[in-house]
Amino acid sequence: MTTRRDFLKTGTAAVATGIVFCSCGLLQSAHAQGSAQGPSRQKLPVMVGGKRVKTIDVHAHCSIPEASKLLGPIPPVTVRGNDEAVIDIDKRFAAMDAQAVDMEVLSINPNWYDRDRDLAGQVVKLQNEKLAELCASKSDRFAGFASLTLQAPDLAVQELETAVKKQGLKGAAIGGNVNGVAFSDPKFNPVWAKAEELGAPLFIHPQGVPELNKLVAGNGWLANAVSYPVETTIALSHLIFEGTFDRFPKLKVIAAHGGGFLPSYADRSDHACLVNPGGCNPDIKLKKQPTEYLKQIYFDSLVFTPEAIRHLATQVGAGQLIMGSDYPYPWQLEPVAHIFACTSLSEDEKADILGRTAAKLFNIET
Repeated sequence: MTTRRDFLKTGTAAVATGIVFCSCGLLQSAHAQGSAQGPSRQKLPVMVGGKRVKTIDVHAHCSIPEASKLLGPIPPVTVRGNDEAVIDIDKRFAAMDAQAVDMEVLSINPNWYDRDRDLAGQVVKLQNEKLAELCASKSDRFAGFASLTLQAPDLAVQELETAVKKQGLKGAAIGGNVNGVAFSDPKFNPVWAKAEELGAPLFIHPQGVPELNKLVAGNGWLANAVSYPVETTIALSHLIFEGTFDRFPKLKVIAAHGGGFLPSYADRSDHACLVNPGGCNPDIKLKKQPTEYLKQIYFDSLVFTPEAIRHLATQVGAGQLIMGSDYPYPWQLEPVAHIFACTSLSEDEKADILGRTAAKLFNIET
């Protein structure tokens, strides 16, 4: 949801792991929100059609203080919950229970792409080790995405292989670009090739678009509400139009925040090159219509309402949706509720979105 500036907290690192869970004190808000919803609020174990479903939240954040300190001082922030860092694992479990979440796939937002190779490599190494340690110790509740030094693709390839093969991490969390360079740039191809080889999903989470800062200044926190979805939309569009998905057809990509704005206006992408051939590269011949590539991308369910879930499922297919909350940030403290409330979904589709699709994607035992 945010960069390091938005979620790193001062305080003591968690015993044995060095993990700080941000804003777990929002548990009270989750309880209050759930109480307001009355008896329809879901509780663990979640049941669909009389069968238990292991709910898996693929969009949940944490921070490694020791690693963040390597990057230097942190400016003050105002994002809700940043003054409520909770490092007690039991409190995070209680928060998950209140949300009817069995398991979180934890990620750390990349804010080291602008640092030199050695420093960024140190940060990534420490984060992956600490996160793997936590996930191994609480494997029934946590899985994790690795960090990658993407500004050094050769190093990122090594980090990904180590993370998946030796540390037990499930894939990697990446930004929306690397210092303004799109993921479709050929220099990143070795990373995508390694991810495809390993079957390791890549979770794209935007970090903000500095070029838009002046335009989005003002009321409404548009830097997040608008710029983040725009960044994801651009990242996915480049992967489609530059032929990256054609080169790596088995690449598994997960888009945060429901894929930004792309699924909401995807059909426009099918017409752009027809209207303006001069704006398209004749040497890049896509194997499918642009909108068809959306059916091979996974999208988290952080779109807030049953109607938004219905639209997203209609556009990309219910089988491409997986549950995400952005916890500990209070975007959607009841991530199960709007999935259950979406009347256009069958019971099987709801069970898939709540956890079964993610379990298959990450090879998680249910």
